[in-house]
Amino acid sequence: MSSLRGEHAVVTGAGRGIGSAIARALASQGAKVSLLGRTRDSLDKLAAELNTSTTTCVAVADVTDGSAVQAAFARVREQFGPVTILVNNAGQARSAPLLSGDDSLWDEMLAVNLGGVYRCIRCALPDMVQAGRGRIVNIASVAGLTGYAYVTAYCAAKHGVIGLTRSLAMELARKNITVNAVCPGYSDTDMVRDAVANIQAKTGRDEAAARAALTSHNPQGRLITPEEVAQTVLWLCGASAGSITGQSIAVAGGEVM
Repeated sequence: MSSLRGEHAVVTGAGRGIGSAIARALASQGAKVSLLGRTRDSLDKLAAELNTSTTTCVAVADVTDGSAVQAAFARVREQFGPVTILVNNAGQARSAPLLSGDDSLWDEMLAVNLGGVYRCIRCALPDMVQAGRGRIVNIASVAGLTGYAYVTAYCAAKHGVIGLTRSLAMELARKNITVNAVCPGYSDTDMVRDAVANIQAKTGRDEAAARAALTSHNPQGRLITPEEVAQTVLWLCGASAGSITGQSIAVAGGEVM
């Protein structure tokens, strides 16, 4: 694995699950890692685990708030300099039949899952252009590659992330900046635990049956681990992946899209 010493990485949604696993992986390869999220306690806990203020910075922001995102990037840039790696991991999932949901659900899913990616890229990209190099990795979902019932807004947002990834990769192809998406299947995270609880509440199934309903999508019959997603991100951020751009890489146990 290529060393990332000298790189400044920003990870959004870094306080838990896949985001925290990505932050750990980047830090393990020597990157200075800025942890961006909504909940300071979880970010501070991870920063303490990573063990030093010289390699870890915390910034609190909601990615749906453009002013807060700009302030967060100014804060981390002041401490660690220009951003050369951006991992857009912050996301949220809510489910409802299309006719049962309302405009607020639609607006929220697009604002967090697609708008948040756009806002953070807008803040980080000038640094990468000036530096003459960069890596942007968007954590999408297999829901960005196929459709699932009852999560129309979430699927639409994640499909949007795939489109943004492909288009921006072509725009930046000659600037030594790669843009890729990683698309996890159902993963062992708080988001999936919330989905299991939702299935239990709506169907009366017990936890094992609700979890089985989700793992049935994976031919390996299991949940993806955050660390598996993190290792894919780490590879995309390294020098050996310099020709990989505009791609959507499924980490989903062979699930057919």
